[in-house]
Amino acid sequence: MCGIVVAMAHRNIVPVLIEGLSRLEYRGYDSAGLAVIGETEEERGELIRERARGRVAELAARVGARKLHASLGIAHTRWATHGAPSERNAHPHVSAGVAVVHNGIIENFETLKADLQGRGYTFVSDTDTEAIAHLIHLKQQTASDLVEAVRLAVNDLEGAYAIGVISTSFPEQAVVARCGAPLLLGVGEDGMYAASDAAALLQATHKVVYLEDGDVAELSRESYRIVRMGGEAVERPVHLSNLVQDAMDLGPYRHFMQKEIFEQPQAIANTLGLVSGSRTVLEEHFGEQSGEMFAGVRRVQILACGTSYHAGLVARYWLEAIAGLPASVEIASEYRYRKPVADAETLVVAVSQSGETADTLAALKYARELGMKRTLAICNVPESAIVRESALRFITRAGPEIGVASTKAFTTQLVAFALLALTLAKHCGRLSGSEEEKHLAALCHLPVAVQKVLELEPDIERWAQRFASKAHALFLGRGPHWPIAMEGALKLKEISYIHAEAYAAGELKHGPLALVDERMPVIAVAPADDLLEKLKSNLQEVRARGGELYVFADADCGMTASESLHILRMPEHYGLLSPVLHVVPLQLLAYHVALVRGTDVDKPRNLAKSVTVE
Repeated sequence: MCGIVVAMAHRNIVPVLIEGLSRLEYRGYDSAGLAVIGETEEERGELIRERARGRVAELAARVGARKLHASLGIAHTRWATHGAPSERNAHPHVSAGVAVVHNGIIENFETLKADLQGRGYTFVSDTDTEAIAHLIHLKQQTASDLVEAVRLAVNDLEGAYAIGVISTSFPEQAVVARCGAPLLLGVGEDGMYAASDAAALLQATHKVVYLEDGDVAELSRESYRIVRMGGEAVERPVHLSNLVQDAMDLGPYRHFMQKEIFEQPQAIANTLGLVSGSRTVLEEHFGEQSGEMFAGVRRVQILACGTSYHAGLVARYWLEAIAGLPASVEIASEYRYRKPVADAETLVVAVSQSGETADTLAALKYARELGMKRTLAICNVPESAIVRESALRFITRAGPEIGVASTKAFTTQLVAFALLALTLAKHCGRLSGSEEEKHLAALCHLPVAVQKVLELEPDIERWAQRFASKAHALFLGRGPHWPIAMEGALKLKEISYIHAEAYAAGELKHGPLALVDERMPVIAVAPADDLLEKLKSNLQEVRARGGELYVFADADCGMTASESLHILRMPEHYGLLSPVLHVVPLQLLAYHVALVRGTDVDKPRNLAKSVTVE
């Protein structure tokens, strides 16, 4: 949930650290800090730390005022877990010349803290990270270098972590380590770097090395070295990151969320690139072992959290309707703590934008431990932990998603699931050639269809003006559009802070109808499908209680607008793929309501982008 940057180079790395943090601020923005080994005549060899509560800009102002100059340093932007957001709890944490930044949660830190206090160490923060700093300082007393000290220390840690460490005792080394939280190295021409995300290192290099759990890496100005926790040396391949700077910049948009909403036609087209212009889907799109893995699949188990969970709920309808396979969807944080009935002929699908979602990764590993080896990752990051943990993979090509509230990652996940449903249907002999062509044609037309939906933005802005003063909202949908209603409610909650709930419309009279009055707007997703007439009856129940309706409907819905019934007509009906289109105006509605309310759209309070802690 936090962002880490480490730099050691033949130049002043302070601007690199600050710029890197600004690129990682989506991972946490409660506080920020950095630590460097001083190089001026007055501060040479000293550990210099600067921290600030709030955004990276606050830290940048303090650092600028001090005119810091250093060639070795670490930096951090925080999403609070242990201890309230404050300067006292901000990273880096120090222990007599040792400075540490940390992403994750140390589960045994209370035990470590008690032991370290018994040895005379004093704690001044509420964080678990401070225990790591003291522990490394303790190990440093008998270690030959900082790498050994860190390696010995991490062997005592329980939980998830990515850490960066510097020490005045070893001013020619920086050390990083990871277990359960993302961390990669950057191989530059003028130095070595490390970060939680490749985006932080674009300014310095496109060459990256993805560390694996249990890796400890030493950085010098000319090279790097990786060892395992036990001390044995290992090598990891160097990759060339395909991220480009333009993808990380706002361009003409006011916020990254707005940019990412409008990038959806291209993101969908990129994700469909493998089948564009084709008349058939191929198992190989999901990996070399897909034929073997898909053979004999009797059911599908989807594991995900948040927005990805909603994508899975839509996919359940498609998998059952198209492929004829029973499908279940579970919140990963619940699945990992119960005793499900394991079936070796189940395809387990783990869905995550970042590929580092802690609960989803743990649930995937748990499913494998139960004997379910047919695993597939649907993810936006090729070298992420969930992808590496899965036998098969489908990489969505959404590109970087900076806004905390996911948009283009969701629609590209839906596209991936549609392709999976078609592939499994074909594998099961349930898809004729003509049906396959028809479905593929509809998929390949999606970018154009989504672009037409985006043209509704001015109408949605007018709705947002009416919505902004509301304190609560109900979202309704039926069939595969019920999860779309759930996603719309989540978006509104995330960035506008309006309390919103979503229900299958048939459940309205089983309780939620008691909430409906003139102060409770009701948003309905109303495509012209087989359930439209049923949905209309539910909407009449709302109108009869004085409720105000906002309906996203297809052109031929047969409804007439009135003072209490507002209708926004979608450009075209899209059949099974209609959920992909109908979520877009809900994203825009949440965005424009948040604008009117003046909230921080890209960095909503209490949230961070990549949930790498439980």
